[in-house]
Amino acid sequence: MTVQENWQSPIAPGVSWYQATVGERPTYRELDGSKTCDVAIVGGGYTGLQAAYNLAKAGVSVVLIDACRFGDGASGRNGGQLGTGQRWWPEELEEKIGYERSKALFDLAEASKKHLLDFATEHQIDIEFMPGQMNVSHKESYKRFYYENAEIAATRYDYPHVRFMDKAETQERLGSKRYYCGVRDIGTGHIHPLKLLIGLASVAANAGAQIFEMTKATAIGQSGGKVTIETPKGTIAASRALIACNGYIGNLEPVTASHVMPIRSFIGATVPLDKYPAVLPGGEAVADSRFVVRYFRKSRDGRLLFGGREAYTADNPRDISDHIRRQIAEIYPALRDIEITHAWGGSVGITMPRQPFVREVMPGVTSIGGYSGHGVMLSNYCGKLYAETVLGKSTDLELFKALDIPAFPGGAAMRAPLLFLALSWFALRDKF
Repeated sequence: MTVQENWQSPIAPGVSWYQATVGERPTYRELDGSKTCDVAIVGGGYTGLQAAYNLAKAGVSVVLIDACRFGDGASGRNGGQLGTGQRWWPEELEEKIGYERSKALFDLAEASKKHLLDFATEHQIDIEFMPGQMNVSHKESYKRFYYENAEIAATRYDYPHVRFMDKAETQERLGSKRYYCGVRDIGTGHIHPLKLLIGLASVAANAGAQIFEMTKATAIGQSGGKVTIETPKGTIAASRALIACNGYIGNLEPVTASHVMPIRSFIGATVPLDKYPAVLPGGEAVADSRFVVRYFRKSRDGRLLFGGREAYTADNPRDISDHIRRQIAEIYPALRDIEITHAWGGSVGITMPRQPFVREVMPGVTSIGGYSGHGVMLSNYCGKLYAETVLGKSTDLELFKALDIPAFPGGAAMRAPLLFLALSWFALRDKF
């Protein structure tokens, strides 16, 4: 392992504030030559590295590769919010799959949250955890749903940490008059995602996992009863494999590619808001009710980290800062001219129903991804659950496998234009 500074990711635009605050970021060598192992993993984000760590510490031989550097994908560039439950509110999910399954998935998400925080504590990774999250409504007509959400969480899902906020409290806690009501969750919080990723890679390597950066998987197949993964400088042969590429699946595996769609999301970091103490005085993270969600929070040193974009394509805006600053000004007019010190983006993997995609896509090959903006907790835990499935210690991953995740209509060729039209429509609807 060596260190490298001033890195510009080849797969994601901008240099993040996260990267700027981790000091000398470790690098790992490329795969050079063929390998044989028990489990091969493609993708060095939270899912892949957690799987590698949990397998390696149990004595399973693991080889993990990533096409870029660990942290270049969503695991190292995301909004850092943990959230609670699944992407859907539990009462919404209950309408679709029933109370028993909805409650099981809610409890699994709570286990995910506990696992992440316990993992960081156990391995002394300073993830800069800050408590609290608020979900807020940009429409007055949503008030009843937010009120009922807090009540349902406490009475039906054994989660007493969510409380309804009326208009006055919402605006006071945000320091903005833009929103009408919300819920405040004191049972969760937000983190520095790249610090978690860097610590996780180190822990996995120390446990005995063979992990390689800058090693692209060019094909996945089967030969002689083994799963084979082709790379530019060698072939990995394994008894089984995990695909953990999420929004960066590309054309590597067609079943995953037809179910997990990459969309671009962008974040800006401002200078510390010392002159604006009314902005998020409690330090909570925030996500709003737009379909094209706005998500923002304060860092430990008082910066506003603000994420979102009005329309999604595979392209990047010429100036990420301008896009982000305009959205900040809609919520905080006093910050219309605030300096943005860092602006960056990346791909988020989504599915049609905004639930994780977990499936055996060929014999011996499991694919996991599509966390749909709710992956900080779930991706870490899914990696652990995959390892426990291999080890015969748990069947909890079956809860995700049982979800109905349809493919995007029109196949790979049509999914991008259809998604652009759909998200543009929802972005327009968000305005009214």
